[in-house]
Amino acid sequence: MCEWPCLTAILHARHYERLSSVEHGRGTVIALWLLSLVVVAALLLVLWAGQRWLMYFPIGNVPTPAALGLSDVEAVTFHTVDGLGLNGWFFPLPEGNRGTVLVFNGNAGNRAYRAPLATALRHQGLQVLLIDYRGFGGNLGTPTERGLAMDARAARQYLVTRRDVDPTRLIYFGESLGTAVAVDLATEQPPAALILRSPFTSMADVGQYHYWWLPVRWLIRDRYDSLERITRVQSPLLVIAGERDRIVPAEYSRRLYDAATTAHKTFLSVPYADHNDDELFDGETMIEEIARFLSR
Repeated sequence: MCEWPCLTAILHARHYERLSSVEHGRGTVIALWLLSLVVVAALLLVLWAGQRWLMYFPIGNVPTPAALGLSDVEAVTFHTVDGLGLNGWFFPLPEGNRGTVLVFNGNAGNRAYRAPLATALRHQGLQVLLIDYRGFGGNLGTPTERGLAMDARAARQYLVTRRDVDPTRLIYFGESLGTAVAVDLATEQPPAALILRSPFTSMADVGQYHYWWLPVRWLIRDRYDSLERITRVQSPLLVIAGERDRIVPAEYSRRLYDAATTAHKTFLSVPYADHNDDELFDGETMIEEIARFLSR
């Protein structure tokens, strides 16, 4: 009696159910998409806020020079323009020195880890100042690109006020992250020579290389853009790269070297050397090349 009306009602009901199911599925997809977006945004925010914890690895405990078997090393303190006191070790060579090397460390450890380098350089007739940045080696403060630039200026200013240092024979040595600090200072206060061990084009480039799945170039705050700055450095330049460096691949060091416009530059590739190998801290090949470079 009501077959057609009943059938129509049933068909409408089923159609409504299908529409409801589709809408429900679409709503679920949108909700999951929004949830994913929130999670990704939260992760990126955490990375942005905490990125310096992934960039700087200071060690505060510094042994005494005597504990490391070092003799004739002077503990020094100097101050930055923003009022921080920074500690360092000066390795003097009063008579017949070939110049003074200001060492800018990498992003980890403290000055004690560079004592073998300072000892090797002193054996080559060079005075050496090892320093710790703010936040490193027991120093107060928090490391940032701007802060490390102030630390570098303060270290240089301290050296040029010493009576046993000839400002015209001041050499900058940068290691890894410290190469960017050295390049930046060299654009303002040119050294007699600039030595860069495991330099890179920019921190954005290195960060993107290691974290290729993240938008590092958008997130990074301390950019250390040495590629842009090296074109303004005219001091004699020595670039040292480890052939098997897994932290700063040699191609980044080579790109920086190629971009340098100084008329006097030398590139040394250390065979089989990785970033933290002894060959790149105080290795014979590296030290001998430094001595040759400074003799030219």
